[in-house]
Amino acid sequence: MSDSNNSGTQPLTEEQQVKVSEVRRSLGKLPDKLLLYCSEASIARYLVARNWNVKKATKMLKETLKWRLEYKPEEIRWEDVAKEAETGKIYRSNYVDRYGRTILVMRPGCQV
Repeated sequence: MSDSNNSGTQPLTEEQQVKVSEVRRSLGKLPDKLLLYCSEASIARYLVARNWNVKKATKMLKETLKWRLEYKPEEIRWEDVAKEAETGKIYRSNYVDRYGRTILVMRPGCQV
């Protein structure tokens, strides 16, 4: 692999595509709602984070998917956490994600 720091701005090499396929195969069958997080680009980001080590990237991605299933961050709504905002633990940042959604920041140690 000539570019071990591929950040998604360049097409994947053939060797990198093989590694993406290996990770995908290692993940096995996933619930439909998790497929969104297993695109070629997403898997490549995990591989880059683990220096293209398939075993380490697979472990990291599996842990993320497990966390997403358990905590369901995509289902969190402001109404669900508004009480935490009253204590000062959660606040809305001045930033949005790529879809225009407000970023919430939780700082448990900042409770008033």
